[in-house]
Amino acid sequence: MEKERLWRLADLAPDQLDELPLGAVVIDRNGTISAYNSYEAEMARLDAKRVIGRNFFRDIAPCTAVKEFEGRMRDFMRSKEHVSESFDYFFPFAHAPVDVTITFLKMPDRKSILIAIERSRKE
Repeated sequence: MEKERLWRLADLAPDQLDELPLGAVVIDRNGTISAYNSYEAEMARLDAKRVIGRNFFRDIAPCTAVKEFEGRMRDFMRSKEHVSESFDYFFPFAHAPVDVTITFLKMPDRKSILIAIERSRKE
């Protein structure tokens, strides 16, 4: 994801996330979800009202509670020099497994991050 596009994401209010053509989840350092956009809700087949306030890694996407995702997020949050990081990931959704590119973006408060989830161009 281009840096200019990343900075615009960080400035969006939670209600503006629904306008994005990609999945967007905002979590705090503990993994508690504070925003979940409609694109992600459709891709994961989970209503936003059902996920807000729950733990992303334990309750919503347990397939991410691995070193390659949650561990990477924790390292990213500890880093003082990185404001974004991207990597490829596979979501084994029962209804339709999907390859995605994940981008972590530190929000301006530095206490939460936006997880941008883009379908892989390989599909």
